[in-house]
Amino acid sequence: MLAGPVTGVPTGPVDGWRHARGGETVIAQPVRGVRLGLAVVTAVPTTRLSTTAVTRMHSAPSELITSLAGPSGALCFVRDGEGFVGWGVHRRFTATGPDAAARIQQWLAEVDAGLQVDDPLAMPGTGPVAFVSLGFDDPDVAVAVVPRIVLGRRDGVSFSTVIGSAHLDDIAAARPAPIRAPGRVSYADADLSVAGFTTAVTTATARIRSGELDKVVLAHDLEATTAKPLDERFLLRQLAAGYPDCWTFAVEGLVGASPELLIRRIGARVASRVLAGTAWREHSGDAVAAELMGSSKDIAEHAYAVRSVAEVLADACIDLEVPAAPVALELANLTHLSTDISGRLDARAPSALELAARLHPSAAVGGSPTAAARQVIRELEPMQRGRYAAPIGWLDTRGDGEFAIALRCAQVNGRRVRLMAGCGVVADSDPETEAREAQIKMIPIRDALEARG
Repeated sequence: MLAGPVTGVPTGPVDGWRHARGGETVIAQPVRGVRLGLAVVTAVPTTRLSTTAVTRMHSAPSELITSLAGPSGALCFVRDGEGFVGWGVHRRFTATGPDAAARIQQWLAEVDAGLQVDDPLAMPGTGPVAFVSLGFDDPDVAVAVVPRIVLGRRDGVSFSTVIGSAHLDDIAAARPAPIRAPGRVSYADADLSVAGFTTAVTTATARIRSGELDKVVLAHDLEATTAKPLDERFLLRQLAAGYPDCWTFAVEGLVGASPELLIRRIGARVASRVLAGTAWREHSGDAVAAELMGSSKDIAEHAYAVRSVAEVLADACIDLEVPAAPVALELANLTHLSTDISGRLDARAPSALELAARLHPSAAVGGSPTAAARQVIRELEPMQRGRYAAPIGWLDTRGDGEFAIALRCAQVNGRRVRLMAGCGVVADSDPETEAREAQIKMIPIRDALEARG
């Protein structure tokens, strides 16, 4: 629910107005010589020239996640109380194939061209915004949604963007449906059990030692069933409270809280947080951070991930800062090796989505070399990852945006919840230890599911 009246509305002409082009949205045409997957647009027919997108500032902040209107269809990208939530579908787009991100980018430009935009704030994330969740592999479906209503907060400024006929006063007066706990939760093996996962890790280490590749990230899944249909807001609220320094996200039922920011692009500035190398406290008093920083296995695993990100960003930046060594990042239940990379884009200034597509899959979620690691994943994981471990975030029509890697997450479908987690495998990885790490990475979702509310 919005708090406070709308203020700061300018009088006179607004520079931010853009005029619509006639006709319906045209899906991006295939690039010559590239075979594309199918794309589907789901949209409510409108009169293009009369559709407006209006952004206004609010005089008092609103709590974002609890403002979400209903138990399903949540769109969210929030960290430490700032970010965006959205609901209602103005336009929706899906695509598969290696150029899915490029097609989403072109689709968003077409959506934007069909709107009259009144955005006096002109901040990153104001005006029309797409929530985007890419697929991990080429056959996995990527999805993008431009919601009818977005609530946002950035640098302490609260605002809303409303597309179409909805009125801000009506939204402010509406009461979100009550958030309810899902009740009892039961668990069962999904496509790849813990035993199957340890076997896959054993096979992967043998292939690494043979020289086929340097690192591969393997994952397994777990099926949860709740007594009542799961309210996505319940999961989001628990995750945001328990992991405020992570990026809490939701797009089309994929809900989670990721500690890893793949890319942030605001104007010419870019940033990325690379995580690889993990440890946890088994006993009180364990010196986890010191042990992790001294682990040659984890340092090597982390180096592959940093190099994979730095090489991509170096090609797009006129300057790039890459720390010489990682630091230990302590979360509620795990400690990771972490490196924060920052830079300044050159004149080509690719969008946040374009950069996310170039970076994916980094060695933190795929492996090294990339092509070899992807092939090993296809062979050793019996399930499709879908949108797990792929970029997820938001993009505005200026090209600004943020994309986390979809980790510590689950796909929600009514009472069924599919959890996934994985870990990096190198030559001296121990299968039992890697299986334990994957189980610990599922704890954030399991704790959130089992919370009393």
